Order: sequence, then C-alpha cells, then structure tokens
Amino acid sequence: MKTIKNINTFAIALPFAIAITYPIFTEGALFFAALSTMITGFLQLSIGVKLLIDNPRNRNLQIYMSGVIFFFGLWLVNSLIDYNDLITYLLFPIPFILAVYLSLLIYQKK
Repeated sequence: MKTIKNINTFAIALPFAIAITYPIFTEGALFFAALSTMITGFLQLSIGVKLLIDNPRNRNLQIYMSGVIFFFGLWLVNSLIDYNDLITYLLFPIPFILAVYLSLLIYQKK
C-alpha cells in the first residue's frame, strides 16, 4: 500500500512540479504540465484497476470505476454528436473529482 501511496503522490505532484518551472520555461512549462495530467490519469486508472482486482467487493472502488466508465462513455457520446457545449463543460471537472476521490480512498485506507 505504501508503494501505491507513493505512486499516487508522484502522479498528483507531477503537473504542479512542471508548472512551477513557468518562470524559466514560460508557456512550454504550462503546456507540459497540462499534458502531464494525462500521465496522472493513467497512473490513477491503473491504481484503481489494481485495487479493484484486489478488493472486488469494495463499494468505493466500484463507485470510482463507475465514474471512470461514465466519463469515457460521456466523452465518446460527446464526440459522436459533434461536441455539445453542455456536455463538454460537464466533462471538465470529472477527472479532477475522480482524482480527488481516488486519492481520498488511497490515503484513508489502513
């Protein structure tokens, strides 16, 4: 569990660490910080899948995976209907909410 906490901490801190270099690298730092959020999402998805495989009856992990499936399903639907503005604005906060939720699950776990 300690390894999972370390990986999650790295994944969360990576975009912020890159963004801090803004005074040195200007816009490139912000671009790479935004790009690194995909790495964060991939690492958190991998952690979530591993935890769900280890604890398939954990209701909180099932809720997390349902949220991930909902996000990607909504993203697919949005692309199929040529990007509705309402759905697009709804998609923006979901990754942040999922990241916070999984982090809370990881750090509260004993």
